Amino acid sequence: MRDIDKAKQLLSQGGYTCVLCRGGTVYTSTLRGVTPVVEWLDAGTDLRGFSAADKVIGKAAAMLFVLAGVGEVYAPVMTGTAKDILTHRGIRNSCDTITGSIINRAGTGPCPMERAVKEIEEPALALEAVKQTLLRLKNETQEAGN
Repeated sequence: MRDIDKAKQLLSQGGYTCVLCRGGTVYTSTLRGVTPVVEWLDAGTDLRGFSAADKVIGKAAAMLFVLAGVGEVYAPVMTGTAKDILTHRGIRNSCDTITGSIINRAGTGPCPMERAVKEIEEPALALEAVKQTLLRLKNETQEAGN
């Protein structure tokens, strides 16, 4: 079985949000959004040449996958911008549905990660913007809980 097929199968049947496969090595996560890829990058996990399957891929996730050096990406839902970025960077990609944008979890506006990277074209800068946004959202959630 090809790595991308294994990743897709695990994504659809394993209850995961993100799966990366290369040979006998498999990384899985049930965390939401871009958090799994950010954590793997922060940990120094070598993802070069891996095949990735993720629930939803927008520009932010695409930039992180570019930075990680993955070789192929699949998502049930992918933005046109993400598809263009991956294709331009030579990363094979496929999806079931192409969408114009990703909305936030509340359904009230654009995804904050997409907003954070809207004007960014450099993957390393996208990672920093995503990390700052994750920290801000975590702080806002903690403040709302007090």
